[in-house]
Amino acid sequence: MTHVVRLPAPDGMAPATGYSHVAWGTGRLIAISGQVALDEHGRLVGPGDPAAQARQVFENLRRCLDAAGATFADVVKLGYFVVDAAHMPAVRAARDEFIDAAQLPASTAVQVAALVAPEFLLEIEAWAIVAEERA
Repeated sequence: MTHVVRLPAPDGMAPATGYSHVAWGTGRLIAISGQVALDEHGRLVGPGDPAAQARQVFENLRRCLDAAGATFADVVKLGYFVVDAAHMPAVRAARDEFIDAAQLPASTAVQVAALVAPEFLLEIEAWAIVAEERA
């Protein structure tokens, strides 16, 4: 059995659309700080473009996961912070480029008044669990 289990719909709950209601696993916990759309030189990617920013954010998350010896298959929870909920379709499209639709983590999406700088349209944090044998 895999070290991460995802349950899209526990008994008595409506099926989740685009996320799992519950995810758990065993191994080493990895917490990744909220990532924004900065490239490796600290420059903003995609000013005013939620799709471009989302792709960069997921690329940054991928790099962080890689540094910890993990992949998106190890992610159990994503936290989305967007300045406009209308950006969520673009965020989901970018997510789907990086995460297998059959392995969606638990998720929370929140519309916020602002992020740390006005040019950022979204920020995403991640929690992952790496199997004991990879820890």
